[in-house]
Amino acid sequence: MSVFFVTGASRGFGAEIVREALRRGHQVVATARRPDEIPFGDAVKVALDVTDEAQARTAVEQAVAAYGRIDVLVNNAGRGLLGTVEEASDEAARAVFDTNVFGVLNVQRAVLPVLRAQRSGHVIQLSSVGGFTGTPGWGVYAATKFAVEGFSEALAGELAPLGVKVTIVEPGFFRTDFLDGSSLHTADATIEDYAAAIDRLRELMAERNHAQPGDPVKAAAAIVDLTELPEPPLRIQLGTDAVERISAKLDFMRAEMAKWRTVSTSTDHDDA
Repeated sequence: MSVFFVTGASRGFGAEIVREALRRGHQVVATARRPDEIPFGDAVKVALDVTDEAQARTAVEQAVAAYGRIDVLVNNAGRGLLGTVEEASDEAARAVFDTNVFGVLNVQRAVLPVLRAQRSGHVIQLSSVGGFTGTPGWGVYAATKFAVEGFSEALAGELAPLGVKVTIVEPGFFRTDFLDGSSLHTADATIEDYAAAIDRLRELMAERNHAQPGDPVKAAAAIVDLTELPEPPLRIQLGTDAVERISAKLDFMRAEMAKWRTVSTSTDHDDA
């Protein structure tokens, strides 16, 4: 039996992960900005706005007071931003980074001392297919997930000698409320040169909302499965769309590297 600490647990992936962990007999500390909206009586419910570092420390203290340990940290809380890179205001961009990047760092700083002291634990980072593939209309959101993937790769190497594992989860489109206005924000500014492409993207997202191909219940089961493995992956893609998009980017990167390899290698010192 493990103790899970899950952020953004009131809905979406977070809620499904809590439900699956409880179903398997694990103990769960479920956190959200409004803990009264967390739909689980068997979980310890804790208020946590991940952008508040002091509140993150308090939430972890409450978790340890309740169960004496934390075995699995699920960094799930996040928000989206739809719009071109140029259309994203400073305020909008910072709001997404505050939750998706600095919020993750806040929670990690609070939880990792517990895991290091135990010499055990598993950090699950909810990234996105957009954490590996940037696409028009999602640039700032993708930047936040690219950041999470970058420091998570480093974190995995730093924590491995201490017995703590890290897994980056890259979901595609799943049938959650991520495309609702409660999670997905839209850039306020509009630039005419981008209008045709972005207007169609907004229409497409509205059409896809609650019709996405991925099943969040199956995804939650897969994520909880990872926490029960002795050797979990550093990265895993969830959803056929994620596998296909990331495979296509890897193929593109290999081909582009091969094409420009002579230029790339020509910049070494002659005596290198």
